[in-house]
Amino acid sequence: MKIGVLTGGGDCPGLNAVIRAVVKGATLRYGWEILGIEGGFSGLRVPPHVRVLTPQSVRGILPMGGTILGTTSGNHMITKNRSAEGEDHNPSDEVVEQVKLLGLSGLIAIGGDGTLRVGQYLFERGVPVIGVPKTIDNDIYETDSTFGFHTAVNTATEALDKLHTTAESHRRVIVVEVMGRYAGWIALEAGLAGGADVILIPEIPFQMDVVCKKIMDRYQKGAGFSIVVVAEGAIPVGGEMSVLKRSEDGYVLRLGGMGHKVGQEIADRTQVDVRVTVLGHVQRGGSPVPFDRNLATRFGTAACDLVAAGEFGKMVCLKGGRIESVSLKEATRGLKLIPPDSEEVRSAETLGISFGR
Repeated sequence: MKIGVLTGGGDCPGLNAVIRAVVKGATLRYGWEILGIEGGFSGLRVPPHVRVLTPQSVRGILPMGGTILGTTSGNHMITKNRSAEGEDHNPSDEVVEQVKLLGLSGLIAIGGDGTLRVGQYLFERGVPVIGVPKTIDNDIYETDSTFGFHTAVNTATEALDKLHTTAESHRRVIVVEVMGRYAGWIALEAGLAGGADVILIPEIPFQMDVVCKKIMDRYQKGAGFSIVVVAEGAIPVGGEMSVLKRSEDGYVLRLGGMGHKVGQEIADRTQVDVRVTVLGHVQRGGSPVPFDRNLATRFGTAACDLVAAGEFGKMVCLKGGRIESVSLKEATRGLKLIPPDSEEVRSAETLGISFGR
């Protein structure tokens, strides 16, 4: 058998660990040939960009961040394009054809919700796809965790630890914007671990007067500084997300800027000294923490087992500490968001952390 493996969407720590596990598991256990697809689904267009992967070619990549195969967004695969001749063209037609020409018996797609949606679309068109959930956002349904998330939280927490000392030294409010798109998992987990005073997440629309009251209460009680964690997708009550760039059809390509907006509002309303730090893509980079390395490895070997069993159209997942699988259709039915009344939110509020509500 010959199977392909690709990485799609944004990069994150642990992608190489999955590639390594797929290559070693498929080669050593099943004796298959593995083709690495370069640049995500785009690597299966004409001409294809593929290379043979062996246990020797993946040696040493376990602790490496990023992806040795490269990555691109695959959302364009599920939309029709109009050619210069005025004919409709679907890029996925090329992918379906190349999978056949390459003789792939299975295609393991490692990515977030966008990549997995494309995987489901291609599966419906006859491509034997297995999905592996990847995202620092931790927003994929039907899995307790995605690899990359814990590394991102660790990076954000380390930043908060460092910012605490400078905030206290200068008696400042420091606003820290973190990633997460439409989900506030990074902000919540890092905010809890990093001792934040205010955490603003998309799932709980915030009121600036409540945020400012929390900050002034701390000053009046002698704290003299505050740490405010803002998810990039946080939304003020009655307002909108801060969008840096949209496509012509209105699809949100890039969120950001809410940290600066919140920082300016705090400065204007309280007259305290405010600084804003945007962590940005530093959260995507670096070596994966042990949890993410191990989860990625388990996902990779489990994906090989699904291929061997012929159980295509599924995604590997973590449930209750065990590696299981669910249909791609079920996994892509929406985003996994934080329940506003979750135990973690209640625990944070018990500690006096404000969510601006």
